Amino acid sequence: MGDVTIDAPRENAPSAEPVPFASPAARPGRPWVEEPVAYDAVLLAGFGGPEGQDDVIPFLRNVTRGRGIPDERLEEVAHHYRHFGGVSPINEQNRALKAALEKEIARRGLDLPVYWGNRNWAPYLEDAVQEAAAAGDTTLLAVATSAYSSFSSCRQYREDFARVLTATDLAGTVTIDKVRQFFDHPGFVETFVEGVRGAIAQLVSDGYAPADIRVLFSTHSIPTADAERSGPRDRDFGPGGAYEAQHLAVAEVVMAEAAPEVSWSLVYQSRSGPPSQPWLEPDVNDEIRSLAEAGVRAVAIVPLGFVSDHMEVLWDLDTEAMETAEEVGIRAVRTPTPGVDPAYVSGLVDLIEERLRGVPAADRPHRTALGPWFDVCRPGCCENVRAGFKPAASGVAP
Repeated sequence: MGDVTIDAPRENAPSAEPVPFASPAARPGRPWVEEPVAYDAVLLAGFGGPEGQDDVIPFLRNVTRGRGIPDERLEEVAHHYRHFGGVSPINEQNRALKAALEKEIARRGLDLPVYWGNRNWAPYLEDAVQEAAAAGDTTLLAVATSAYSSFSSCRQYREDFARVLTATDLAGTVTIDKVRQFFDHPGFVETFVEGVRGAIAQLVSDGYAPADIRVLFSTHSIPTADAERSGPRDRDFGPGGAYEAQHLAVAEVVMAEAAPEVSWSLVYQSRSGPPSQPWLEPDVNDEIRSLAEAGVRAVAIVPLGFVSDHMEVLWDLDTEAMETAEEVGIRAVRTPTPGVDPAYVSGLVDLIEERLRGVPAADRPHRTALGPWFDVCRPGCCENVRAGFKPAASGVAP
């Protein structure tokens, strides 16, 4: 893979349009907020997941709301959850992450409660924001459980913040800022470096030469039209937009540190759109089959696009991809997600402190040429091709 060397702009001039639903420091629309902000609390924003068989279809209705997908089609996805008793691991993982964040925040002497709310299942964001407001915590800093830039991984969270504040009549009382996308923060990247290093060592000890091994960095596929619109619209990130460029940049850093002698590629998983709609490729299963035909004997699958063992990791990687590898005679191992790794948790609290102290952009740690990413999303960032622009917090309109 070639180097990704797109530099983030370093100017910090205010935008002509203010940022809605934001703290006074973020409201002018500068890319980075370089002044201290006295946040009252942290809002941990998750995707959500069912916690029993009866929850599965209602949860999937929430995920696909507004798209008119009948229950019969939802049931095609529901069997992934039903295979695990109707329980997604994501809520329990967020409970563990919330506890880990609270512990690290307390260790650093920061007086910040952590409220947790989901987009698609209980506890909902509405409940978390109302709970915070009732406690007098009205200046919130959000940490979303997604590291990269795209509609579903960033802007949709920001739209939900705006929707919740409007629906609860708290828009004039509560403000929500958001930490920058953390795809290249050292705490996030280090967990994957250690995972790849361990996987390669395991495969080599089992008798596989580095030339026989491929590392597959896997992330959630998205429609190519959405990928093209990910990130700021005034920059050319290539055909896959900022979403693909960010993954490629992180993968290069990981491989340079963990296994520079091993070949690698970026693959995609969990496609859910109609066959007529182009999505990012190649699919992880197709790539495994192609590698087998090329004589590759072992693969290390790295869930680079995921912060914990979501259902997509348990089903699409641990189940389907492993079955594909076995069918074609390839040895496959899967590296860990960050989960509650101390380096990852510490990195998230670093991002919180960054905003509490107003750290200048030039002093913010980042592992790729793309960073540090913006505190305040830029105009037109990560448009939803199907629905257009809706009101969103933590970014310059639209």
